[in-house]
Amino acid sequence: MTFRERLRALPTFARPGLPAFDPDAAPPTPHELFVAWMDEAIEANLLAAHAMTLSTAEPSGRVHARTVSLKDVTADGWWFASQSSGPKGRELAANPHAALTFFWPELGRQVKVTGSAASAGEEASRADFLARPDASRAAGIVNRQSEPLSSREEYVRAFEEALAAVTADTELAAPDWTAYVLAPTEVEFWQAPDDGPHTRLLYRAEADGWARGLLWP
Repeated sequence: MTFRERLRALPTFARPGLPAFDPDAAPPTPHELFVAWMDEAIEANLLAAHAMTLSTAEPSGRVHARTVSLKDVTADGWWFASQSSGPKGRELAANPHAALTFFWPELGRQVKVTGSAASAGEEASRADFLARPDASRAAGIVNRQSEPLSSREEYVRAFEEALAAVTADTELAAPDWTAYVLAPTEVEFWQAPDDGPHTRLLYRAEADGWARGLLWP
C-alpha cells in the first residue's frame, strides 16, 4: 500500500455518536456557541481541548502557524499569550490580522476564528505570566524563542538559572510577556454528522451586531 493509500484509509472521525448540531438554534453571538462547544469538549475529556492553531503573517505575506493554548473567551475576543519580542509578537505588531483554528475530531468539530489581535495591556500580561507554573515562567524568562541554539546543554543551563530565579521571586515576570486578545470579525463553526453532509455556520461582525448564516460545504 502506498503512503497516499494509507492516508486515504485512515478514519477521520469516531463514528457513530457525533453530536447533533441545529444551526437554527444557535445563540446570537459566536462567543456563546464557542463556550458551549468547549464545555462539551471538556466534558468529553478530550486531550488539550484548549489547544489551537494560531496563524499569523509577515508583512510580505509569508504565513506561519503554531499551536498555542486558549487562555479565555470574553466579549472582547479570544485570549492567548506570548513574547512580544518573539516571532509571533513581531508578526502581530507588523500585521495584526490572525486566525485561530480549533479541531476536536472526537466530536467531528472545527472552529475558525478570524480577526485582529492586540495586546490586552501590561496589567493583564503580567497577571497571565505570574499565573503560569514555575517551569513555564522559567522558559519565559529565558526568552530567546526561535533563535539558533548551539547545544541542548546551553539551553538547560539557561533554563535552570531562570527556574532558580522565578522560584526565589514569585513576582518576577518576563518584561516582553504579552497577553493578546483576538477580536473576531468572523467565526465559523463546522460540524460533521454521523452520515450525510456536514454543516458550516458563519458568524460575521457587522456594525449593529452579528450576522449569522450557513455556508456551502
